[in-house]
Amino acid sequence: MNRQAKIKNAYKNLGGEAVFYDGMITCSTLIGKFVCRLVWNMNKKKNDHYLNLALAGIPQDFSGRLLEVPVGTGVLTIPIYQMLPKADITCLDYSADMMAYAKKRAENRDIKNIRFVQGDVGKLPFEDNSFDLVLSLNGFHAFPDKEAAYHEIFRVLKPGGIFCGCFYVEGNNRRTDWFIKKLYTPKGFFTPPYETTDSLQKRFADMYRKSEIRTVESMACFRCRRGNGI
Repeated sequence: MNRQAKIKNAYKNLGGEAVFYDGMITCSTLIGKFVCRLVWNMNKKKNDHYLNLALAGIPQDFSGRLLEVPVGTGVLTIPIYQMLPKADITCLDYSADMMAYAKKRAENRDIKNIRFVQGDVGKLPFEDNSFDLVLSLNGFHAFPDKEAAYHEIFRVLKPGGIFCGCFYVEGNNRRTDWFIKKLYTPKGFFTPPYETTDSLQKRFADMYRKSEIRTVESMACFRCRRGNGI
């Protein structure tokens, strides 16, 4: 069974450990499928596609230092980390409650090469040039200080390292933008300002030696490589 098949199988078997957030993010429960269709104009196939694009920046044989921020409940990444026994993985999240789910998932799978850190992406508790890869899934649209987050991730990434992941960008789907403006932002789920595809391309071009962005509806999936210079 290849990596994508293993990940899909893990998502299908959420079972009793699933939470409401997990069902939406993986489009794997009845309410999750309803929200994906109504808000994001995505079915299960589209949802799996954007997640695969977002996670494609992690090499299958990765053995370096990896930082995930935010880890959330770990529903998207713990199945992958189980397949990276040689990697040195750090998972950070501001929410101890969300991270508790990720810890439980790692313990249930007997994954030993992960440490969990509670902290703020706008002020990462790590030295410069610490990680070979930084992963951020569905986080930037919620970060209150995005400029600090961009700066901090770049700072802790080693020269030649990879920054990859995904988040919401406005301007790609009018219905999604309406829900973000009228519901997600007032409720505090998401925090403006939001990138557009064009603004994100410019930002990454200015910061990184090489970058690639692919969008699925309103989700931008990206992979950037930091230059070798300081």
